[in-house]
Amino acid sequence: MSNWQLKTPVVFIIFNRPDTTAKVFEVIRQVKPPQLFVIADGARHDKPGEAEKCAAARAIIEQVDWKCEVIKNYTNTNMGCQYRVSSGLNWVFSKTEEAIILEDDCLPHPTFFQYCEELLEYYRYDRRIMSIAGVNFQAGQQRTEYSYYVSLYHDCWGWATWKRAWQYFDFDMKLWSMIKNSGILTDKLSSCQAAKYWNHTFHSTYNGQINSWFFRWLFSCWMQSGLGIFPNVNLISNIGFGRAATHTTSYSPYSNMKIGEIQFPLKHPPYVLQNLDADKFTQKTRFNAPIWSRAIAKLQKILYKV
Repeated sequence: MSNWQLKTPVVFIIFNRPDTTAKVFEVIRQVKPPQLFVIADGARHDKPGEAEKCAAARAIIEQVDWKCEVIKNYTNTNMGCQYRVSSGLNWVFSKTEEAIILEDDCLPHPTFFQYCEELLEYYRYDRRIMSIAGVNFQAGQQRTEYSYYVSLYHDCWGWATWKRAWQYFDFDMKLWSMIKNSGILTDKLSSCQAAKYWNHTFHSTYNGQINSWFFRWLFSCWMQSGLGIFPNVNLISNIGFGRAATHTTSYSPYSNMKIGEIQFPLKHPPYVLQNLDADKFTQKTRFNAPIWSRAIAKLQKILYKV
């Protein structure tokens, strides 16, 4: 990375976590993006002390000390995660063609930025690819001899995408009523169990039981047959699990994962094909959580009253 200089805009999504915000900001500072888009939600009125925490998180952005255009999209009212993030990204992609996106609890390895920038350029006009993820959930298993693999899945713990892909984001999931009983998910996933999981997840998101912009984005990608890219080494550690988190409030084997350095030049696969072994493992371990672990997570949420 010694002679490399980041040219791609970085999006930083913050809220009420000045501690994690500061840690992620320090890595952003190392790579000195020329443009920094900052999206911030407002405090919840029923959470004492949250306004002060939001202000402290925003104050960290004032520490930019390199040549950088800082473009802010702040709200003083609380929109909630799914509305704030999705509306914020709509705003970002009204101003730029591509971006690297980080939330305030997703701590990247510095090489994450060059990895994203090179792949944003490499796949800029390949409409099959809709996102570039920084995480690797393969538990140390090497899925390919190349620097990354292609997946049916997408992820938002440190990622990058293009305006050409985000234009398909449909918050209202208008196609869901047509898709839900069609069997399309079973055909796409080649697994009745996986299709059942995603049918339930998408339906719960559609009717508001699950508060998630990401599942709406994933559904939008799948409706375009859009593929994602995942690195062969984990580049992101989620440092935000715990009581103060918005969604990741319970223990997870994916909290504080070890990060590594990706090597350059990147070794590109000579094809764009889904890695079935990696995706089967992801579905089995990340999304088909055992009933007991889901019950524990729900109990913790009740006890923490978040």
